[in-house]
Amino acid sequence: MRIVLFCQNTYSITILSPILKEAVRQGHHEILWYLGKKVVPAFDAKESDSWTSSIQAVYDFKPEAIFVPGNIVPYYLPGVKIQIFHGYAPEKPDHWEIRNYFDLYLTQGPYFTEGFQRLADTHRTFEVAETGWPRQDWIYENLHTYDPYKTSLLETHGKKRIVLYAPTFSKKLTSLPYLYDALKELAQTRDILLLMKFHPLEKKKWVTLYQGLADETENILYIDDHNISKYILVSDVMISDTSSVVHEFLLLDKPVITFRNIAKEKFALDVQEPTLLKEAFDQLLDKDPFRAKRRWLVENYDPYLDGKVGMRMISAAEDYIRRNGVPEKKKTNLYRMYKSLQKFGRITPKKRAAAALL
Repeated sequence: MRIVLFCQNTYSITILSPILKEAVRQGHHEILWYLGKKVVPAFDAKESDSWTSSIQAVYDFKPEAIFVPGNIVPYYLPGVKIQIFHGYAPEKPDHWEIRNYFDLYLTQGPYFTEGFQRLADTHRTFEVAETGWPRQDWIYENLHTYDPYKTSLLETHGKKRIVLYAPTFSKKLTSLPYLYDALKELAQTRDILLLMKFHPLEKKKWVTLYQGLADETENILYIDDHNISKYILVSDVMISDTSSVVHEFLLLDKPVITFRNIAKEKFALDVQEPTLLKEAFDQLLDKDPFRAKRRWLVENYDPYLDGKVGMRMISAAEDYIRRNGVPEKKKTNLYRMYKSLQKFGRITPKKRAAAALL
């Protein structure tokens, strides 16, 4: 099977890598990475030496399956277009928006499967299969890889726990304008090392502000690394808002404090005012009132921490092709066609025909 790993953001590298690893293990697939231009500097060539930033090259590759951890993919590319999601965020309305770019949705767990199957029954333009989320394969393989790194951090800074602050990129939902002073006070008054990891597309003004906070505060570190999973693994507590990384942390059965989280169903201790952050932190360490709810989350959001998500995803793509063939393109409406062309531009089909003659 000719596989394209469609990577538009740096954080998607670790989402797609488990699919690459499984495809290489199976040994009979051709793989091509599509890298958005902002991804290229962060891409480690060890992942694969077969990559391109050209949509034309993707088209000429004649993909049979395109795995996409994002919301959009050119409708005119051949191949089964497969939505694998960039995280867990059912509280955000756009998580459930059907943009009509995809033939197959691969869901993380029963909760998501049920929701998207209802949408599939209504729209009748895509199928749904439950596989788990691929970054969980990376988590499975690296559960203890960074234990020495964690020990080193704690010993170097003389602290007892590591707390990760990872806010959302969403302008309406981010905690960045509110938690500066509260985070500074927490780091200065509690026995913690505070790591700050922001979305790679975060506005420069917030990055500069919080980098300054880290520079002037001994036990705060600003992390400039696309692989947030590493810091999820080494941290004991997370502070966030309505970011999808909250669920990744909770799925490891570790406690989270959120700021003005919009989800109706709460799986973390939520605060509405910055001044309550210290109190929430102390309460979480004393009692951890959300432990039972976290277990429900694991069982329903994503129970597949078995290292086999990539295998299930490739099998799901192959099964779709066996039953339906390889689509030449995705039928969609004029608005979605326009958005796709606006973002990715046009291709020249003649180039592929000419290449086939060489």
